[in-house]
Amino acid sequence: MKIKSIWLRRIHKWVGLVIGLQFLLWAISGTAMALLDMDEVAGGPIAETPAPPLPTGSTGWPRVQQALSGEPVTGLGLRSLPQATVYQVTTGQGVRLFSAADGSPVAVDQATATAVARSAHPGGAAVKAVAPLSGLTFAVRTHELPIWRVDFDDARNSSYYVSGSTGELLERRNDTWRWWDFFWMLHIMDYSERTSFNHPLIITVGFAMVWLAATGFWLLFRTMWRHDFAWLQRPFHRRRPARQLPAPP
Repeated sequence: MKIKSIWLRRIHKWVGLVIGLQFLLWAISGTAMALLDMDEVAGGPIAETPAPPLPTGSTGWPRVQQALSGEPVTGLGLRSLPQATVYQVTTGQGVRLFSAADGSPVAVDQATATAVARSAHPGGAAVKAVAPLSGLTFAVRTHELPIWRVDFDDARNSSYYVSGSTGELLERRNDTWRWWDFFWMLHIMDYSERTSFNHPLIITVGFAMVWLAATGFWLLFRTMWRHDFAWLQRPFHRRRPARQLPAPP
């Protein structure tokens, strides 16, 4: 039994070291996320632009119906882009945009994506680069391609992401968000997707913490002896008077 206790103490020590390091990462990442400005994490201020008015007497919708050729429509909306108002039509083949003025198809190209991002930037910073994404990145991991990335030359190193299908502004990312996302990854221990806190690694760490607590209590009582409580009895022995022996006859 003594040998088993020795091995258990050794395993307990090394598991405790690993769990202790993870607790340190949790404390650092949690503190960092709490200190970061959440308004900056969300992208900072955004410019509000008035929507262009719908053209009166337009023939856009009849032409849209002709372009659809009787294709079933599952979604329909009226949206505004920086240059015009458009119909957003959802069919079984995806989302398509049409001009509300004349019904012509509208493509979200580089110029349109740049205009959408620039109209939302509050400081009017210069655009450094515009490029379509070839794959989903951490910044837009919950969205779908096609997506345009528009980088601005500002103090935040802002990157705006515009949907290549709808022309909507999907996300506004900056250095503050990038730091927050890094600490979020450390906190939830999802080093690949950074989206889930219910994955095998963190579940394993949770069971390891339960095992560490259980074995810690067992080792505490297993190795506890009477001399560990001797310090509690010493003051009592000091106060108790010496025992008087009877005088010899």
